[in-house]
Amino acid sequence: MGYIPLVLVVVIVAWFVAAYNKLVRFRNQIKNAWHQIDVQLKRRYDLIPNLVEVVKDYMAYEQETLTKVIEARGAALAAKGPAAQGKAEGLLTETLKSLFAVVEKYPELKANQNVASLQEELTGTENKISFARQFYNDSVMTYNNAIQSIPTNFIASFFNFAQEAYFETEPESRAVPKASLR
Repeated sequence: MGYIPLVLVVVIVAWFVAAYNKLVRFRNQIKNAWHQIDVQLKRRYDLIPNLVEVVKDYMAYEQETLTKVIEARGAALAAKGPAAQGKAEGLLTETLKSLFAVVEKYPELKANQNVASLQEELTGTENKISFARQFYNDSVMTYNNAIQSIPTNFIASFFNFAQEAYFETEPESRAVPKASLR
């Protein structure tokens, strides 16, 4: 009869340790996922000045577009945290779209191998950013579910495990682009 309370204490302690360690693993997975996004964003930021440098000589009348791209890149570099980063990235994506639209108006620029190569690199990087964001948001969902679910929510609140924010884009960047065949 004396072993039952001891076994019960051991089971409760083992569960407590396992639940705490699971929350720590989930939190660390979110940090890792954020660093993966950060790596891809840095790659994107490094490619943009090269693209601007290549196209600026051709686009003498489009300096406003180039300035907007450079300003958006600066804002994205300065953004901290998922919410601010999502907003800045949405703006940067929109300015890059306008830059690519302008490039389409210049046949000699469109045919330039450096421009084509940089556009391809940026497209590949955009895909990697999308996958990294998806992994981050999946990690956040798993973690947030764990800290909100009974009984791990008791451990989470005791050790101050706070909810994490999703990496979301701005509503404007979700709008479907209008296509015209005229």
